[in-house]
Amino acid sequence: MEGEGGGAQEVEVIHSWSAPRSLSTSLMYSFAQRDDMEVLDEPLYANFLRVTGAERPYRDKVLSEMESDGNKVVKEIIFGPRKNRYRFCKHMAKHRVPGLTDDLMKKGKHFILIRNPLDILPSFDKVVPSSFFEMGLAGLVAIYSELSALGKPPPIVDAAELQQDPEGALRGLCDELNIPFQPAMLKWEAGPKPVDGIWAPWWYGSVHKSTGFAAANKYPKPFPSSHFDLLEQSLPFYNFLKRHVMKSSSLLSSPLPPPSLPVPANEKLLAWVGDEILPRESAKVSVFDSVVQGGDSVWEGLRVYNGKIFKLEEHLDRMFDSAKALAFNNVPTREEVKEAIFKTLIANGMFDNAHIRLSLTRGKKVTSGMSPAFNLYGCTLIVLPEWKPPVYDNTKGIMLVTATTRRNSPNNLDSKIHHNNLLNNILAKIEGNNANADDAIMLDKDGYVSETNATNIFLVKRGRVLTPHADYCLPGITRATVMDLVVKEGLVLEERRISLSEFHTADEVWTTGTMGELSPVVKIDGRIVGDGQVGPVTRRLQGAYKKLTEASGVPIPTYNKS
Repeated sequence: MEGEGGGAQEVEVIHSWSAPRSLSTSLMYSFAQRDDMEVLDEPLYANFLRVTGAERPYRDKVLSEMESDGNKVVKEIIFGPRKNRYRFCKHMAKHRVPGLTDDLMKKGKHFILIRNPLDILPSFDKVVPSSFFEMGLAGLVAIYSELSALGKPPPIVDAAELQQDPEGALRGLCDELNIPFQPAMLKWEAGPKPVDGIWAPWWYGSVHKSTGFAAANKYPKPFPSSHFDLLEQSLPFYNFLKRHVMKSSSLLSSPLPPPSLPVPANEKLLAWVGDEILPRESAKVSVFDSVVQGGDSVWEGLRVYNGKIFKLEEHLDRMFDSAKALAFNNVPTREEVKEAIFKTLIANGMFDNAHIRLSLTRGKKVTSGMSPAFNLYGCTLIVLPEWKPPVYDNTKGIMLVTATTRRNSPNNLDSKIHHNNLLNNILAKIEGNNANADDAIMLDKDGYVSETNATNIFLVKRGRVLTPHADYCLPGITRATVMDLVVKEGLVLEERRISLSEFHTADEVWTTGTMGELSPVVKIDGRIVGDGQVGPVTRRLQGAYKKLTEASGVPIPTYNKS
């Protein structure tokens, strides 16, 4: 074919980047079946051997029979005169060594093929000793990052999808590469191929027996313990790439579509776990951690206003009291917890309108089981900050229903311990959700109102402010703050047992909590509270609370309001 200028048209190069043992040869055979494709098997191999000095049983043969000048390979072989419309180049990520021309990355279409190191490593060292360098996963991440910076992030295919649904995966890849899918890509003849590289006798024994993408074994082989350290090194790179697997691949992902976040900015937050700050998707605890094994953890909710953490010392007092009540050992110091909070907020640039979920677990266990005697690593500290405005409608008010689930009694589990085992509350919240209510009121064992599933609760009747005793409910920090404000505002405060009918017939009702602040309630169990509007006492206390949050709190170091 001739171009408009009269010269031969350039070949369209498709670059496949992978680690060894990733079905890359099978994929090369697949593309070789097309009637519009020529393929090159690792054209930069000789350059890699020359530059790195890597030993291979076939090193001398490769260096004597293949071009070893990498830039010459790129110019004259990879992008050389075409024999067909497309040229498929199978590359190992580690073959992209320093000194290669930028054209290698800037020209052509690129995609990345990944495979779980759990599946790669058991058979990896049949030819070369396994190592992080030989795996090349860091190189794949570097390739993804460089191509993304060039404005063309490459599609990523997981080898497991090629095994589970070859046609679906190939169709999706062809769509991403903007080339038509050809059914011929699904089958090839067994045996060596003319396109095989010199190294084929050492590496391609299994693929030469294949005639297509075979399904993976249902059960894996035992993983060799000698490769455990290498697995730990490699998995973070694989997991990073897996998060970017092309959208058309669905078999390996959740059947649910990715949900949208309430605040999109939280997609890129940083959290503190243990003793380090990690990106959202990497912020995880061990499966041996007590919070996973038995909800064995304590927590606090904190709010950030104008560069200050509101009621920080009071929340820390309660957290350390809860940890002591649960007999935690090797607890971090108060200053260590505060420093973790400050560093995490500063790293995120969160100085206002932010909420922190602060958790302290009993820590990781040496073996699974209930006994705290297994907790020999010390506690695990988690600082989870989010951009989070108040979670309730504090202008128009919220609706509550009464749950049949009763609040835990101190006979069973004292609510004064602010623990993470929230199933009692969650069961009530499910009832609230099912009734399309904002939250659910929980009664104590005698039928008196305790609190909601998430907040403390107040009512106003004939000018008097009432709230339940903190016998069954959590004595909340925001609850105590509002009780102080009630007194400072010259209102009568009464703390006593309160029946449900008193809330049904109240003039005003509101709830209190760090996450929602002071939230007016306008309907309970279908009954309008007062006139259905936010009442004057509620508004008065909301204003007083807002002024208090503006005026007090522990300053975040380095925060400059300007």
